[in-house]
Amino acid sequence: MTLGRVFNLLELELPELDDAPPGHRFRLRSPSRELGADKTGFSVYELEPDSTCWPYHFELVQEEWLLVLSGEVTLRTPEGERVLRAGDVACFPPGPAGSHVVRNDGDVVARFGMPSSAEPYGGGAVYPESNKVHVVAPGYRHRGWLGEAVDYWEGEQ
Repeated sequence: MTLGRVFNLLELELPELDDAPPGHRFRLRSPSRELGADKTGFSVYELEPDSTCWPYHFELVQEEWLLVLSGEVTLRTPEGERVLRAGDVACFPPGPAGSHVVRNDGDVVARFGMPSSAEPYGGGAVYPESNKVHVVAPGYRHRGWLGEAVDYWEGEQ
């Protein structure tokens, strides 16, 4: 339910993500803009049993948080795996130390919220297991493969 700038985390209706492959069944809604936020983001998820949310990744400039609202999720970070229950909170700093993935190994749908910092001039994410990168800037968006490192002046004239 949404009323002005107020919404209930447990009642918020979430549409299903249409283009997710098998094993990634979840619903998602980001009410940040609806509520007038421009310096923070907030997404609410419902994750089906035997499903994983987004692939293992880390953000380049954003800090993200995870707040479990109902059910249980398994959180994997560089430190290992841990089961989180309703009321548990985790924080993911930008960079490799903040790498994470959330999955539902349980028998019931899990609901969680993910607040994050909002970066007005861009950002991106790195997916270290698939060797992909996502880069975003005003007027620019690119998702592709990470390549070999090159010298700053390589290929320039």
